[in-house]
Amino acid sequence: MAMEKTNVCRLLEQKKVKYEEVYLEGAEVLTGEEIAEKLGENPAQAFKTLVTEGKTKNHYVFVIPVAANLDLKKAAKAVGEKSIDMLKQKDLLPLTGYVHGGCSPIGMKKQFVTVIDASAQNFDKIYFSAGKIGHQVLVALEDLPKMFRHTFVDVLV
Repeated sequence: MAMEKTNVCRLLEQKKVKYEEVYLEGAEVLTGEEIAEKLGENPAQAFKTLVTEGKTKNHYVFVIPVAANLDLKKAAKAVGEKSIDMLKQKDLLPLTGYVHGGCSPIGMKKQFVTVIDASAQNFDKIYFSAGKIGHQVLVALEDLPKMFRHTFVDVLV
């Protein structure tokens, strides 16, 4: 079955960024770890995109390994907030344009401050959502600055 191009793929092509696209049918019922395993990916190299809200009501994006948990204290410190909380699931689509499980750091409605966990620097390329559940892209770390501004900080529990 031919994959329909996601907005993320179109944006990567616009910026002439090389990427590899992977797709898993029926991924809606799987965790990020299970998807990585089924696709034969190293779970430490497969990342999920989390959206948070700070005490100031500003929003922040954290890109962390699928098997890991975000340390909210470290995350708040990384973005200069007193505290942050996970965004409520019902607020994700109106804010970012993405659904839970298909959220990508590329192509959100608005560019938010984005932090990628420092562990990503152990790899030349990382996997993350292509903007639809079950669709992922593999992109070189060196190409990410062409797509969005970010910093690398240890934000894991």
